[in-house]
Amino acid sequence: MSRKAAALRELAPEERVARLGELRSELMHERGVASMGGQPASPGRMRSLRKQVARLQTVMRELGERYG
Repeated sequence: MSRKAAALRELAPEERVARLGELRSELMHERGVASMGGQPASPGRMRSLRKQVARLQTVMRELGERYG
């Protein structure tokens, strides 16, 4: 178990849902910038965001929480 996943498990369910919403919103913004031909501020940021969303969804699924 990674330290990142362990830290996510320690959060309250409401905090995990809020964090997932923030990450998805940020990812959508980054995708919008890229689709309009803009140069992203950090090229690896989209990949990092996708990984964070996946990690959070995995933890939520393991704990039996709903996300959508």
